[in-house]
Amino acid sequence: MKFQRQKVDNDGINLTPLIDVVFLLLIFFMVSTTFTRETHLSVDLPEATGKPSSDTPKLIEILIAADGSYSVNGKVLVNSKPETLRVALEKTAEGDNRLPLAITADAKTPHQFVVAAMDVAGQLGFSRLSITSRQPDPQAP
Repeated sequence: MKFQRQKVDNDGINLTPLIDVVFLLLIFFMVSTTFTRETHLSVDLPEATGKPSSDTPKLIEILIAADGSYSVNGKVLVNSKPETLRVALEKTAEGDNRLPLAITADAKTPHQFVVAAMDVAGQLGFSRLSITSRQPDPQAP
């Protein structure tokens, strides 16, 4: 009885030697690599000997009421026109537009008045601007 042999198709590339070489290279680089520890500079920092400064930076605060009336640093302005606000800011800042400027608006203030105050501050060159909102009093009707 004669058995027939099955023909084996070896159409693919044998990757075993390639994988062996890759692993040998990996092991070689892992063994031959040297690790260096980064050195840190030791710095002797000076200690402060003086008193902390009690001067608080001057802050310009614009308060905007619910009806749109402005007040600058507690002084109520005559009207709600941007020109009036501009004059009050120039007088309060005394030409120093690097001072921090805080715009505090009532929660019910229309955005028109807040944007107008921001626009005037931008035209005068104020760059340190912060915006806050004030919640209505819970006792108020």
